[in-house]
Amino acid sequence: MRIQTKVLSRGRVTIPVEIRRGLGLRAGDWLAFVEDEVGVRVTAVHKESSFEKYRGIGNPGIGRGRKSIQRWLRESRGE
Repeated sequence: MRIQTKVLSRGRVTIPVEIRRGLGLRAGDWLAFVEDEVGVRVTAVHKESSFEKYRGIGNPGIGRGRKSIQRWLRESRGE
């Protein structure tokens, strides 16, 4: 696939929708530019899950993972 786009003032570039969808990009996501002997590759940087920032928001005090949830359930049931 070959798609061209124009570099605007201040170095801004519009990433075509086909590329954004293919990389799973959303507003605020990061890109990495890697230069090698062939040219420059652009890859998406996925630092964490989109839902990671919401983890634990509805259940403060419960740790992560299956064991923590099972322990919390036993405690809430009085076992």
